Amino acid sequence: MFAVLDEIRSLDLPSPDASAIEAARARQATLTKPPGSLGRLEDLAVFMAGWQARPRPRIARAQALVFVGNHGICAQGVNPFPQAVTGLMVQNFAAGGAAINQLCKLADATLEVVALELERPTADFTQAPAMSEAECVQALNSGAAAVDRDADVVILGEMGIGNSTVSAALGHAICGGAPADWVGRGTGSDAEGMARKAAVVACGVSLHAGLGPLQLLAALGGREQAAICGAVLAARASRIPVMLDGYISTAAVAPLHGARPALLDHCLIGHQSAEPGHARLCAAMGKVPLLALGMALGEGTGAALALMILRAALACHEGMATFAEAGIG
Repeated sequence: MFAVLDEIRSLDLPSPDASAIEAARARQATLTKPPGSLGRLEDLAVFMAGWQARPRPRIARAQALVFVGNHGICAQGVNPFPQAVTGLMVQNFAAGGAAINQLCKLADATLEVVALELERPTADFTQAPAMSEAECVQALNSGAAAVDRDADVVILGEMGIGNSTVSAALGHAICGGAPADWVGRGTGSDAEGMARKAAVVACGVSLHAGLGPLQLLAALGGREQAAICGAVLAARASRIPVMLDGYISTAAVAPLHGARPALLDHCLIGHQSAEPGHARLCAAMGKVPLLALGMALGEGTGAALALMILRAALACHEGMATFAEAGIG
């Protein structure tokens, strides 16, 4: 459990196992295919081998976590939908009616939805910090506590009316550029709404200028963003690879990247969001999403789809015959 945000900078966290990586690469070289012909599937198998510290990695247990929060920035009219939708979507998740429910069934992942004080939205970050440090740490610890330490992979998603504006603010504050570079349609904003979002982002980032990346998480972020950071760190401590979803989830961990890029070495990005700021964030982090399907729903849906690609990579790595076994060569 964390007490203060600055603890994160000095965490002693595990690295991938070099011997498992070497052994996985050696196995790939013996499988019945031309070298490199499975492209990123080969890289994914080696990635998983390193973090699981086994040359033949597996996914026996996949956990999907969706963190949910409400945001005071909605007072600035940045979203066409009321905040009540957040709570209604939590009910929809519980009833099994959301897209993420269907995809988790298909991907064989357990789904847990963690609602974070929906009755108490964060503050409007154009007027004050969205959260105090204590509130941010509490949400971060909630995210860390939700991780199943026996999982072989954790996929992370979110839901919260207004959180595309939060993501734009975090992206702009940590990676620079112009406010409009980070703003997209979100849940359906028109051109006027996007201009309003850009102005709100500019105001909030200006108000909190000079803060470090971790302090920006509290000043501009939401509880679900802090919880995602906590889950990422807890997974790392247990050597569990993480599959992030799209723009919102990637922006949530931008403070970790800003503070110490290596904190995200165990993270994959499931898909390239249709939100324009996502490509900028991925480039800044040096990560290439697995899929690009024009999606922008959130909920962890892109990560759940990418989990199926990850399963395919491990199935080939484990199940293919070697040249010797097949009597070839």
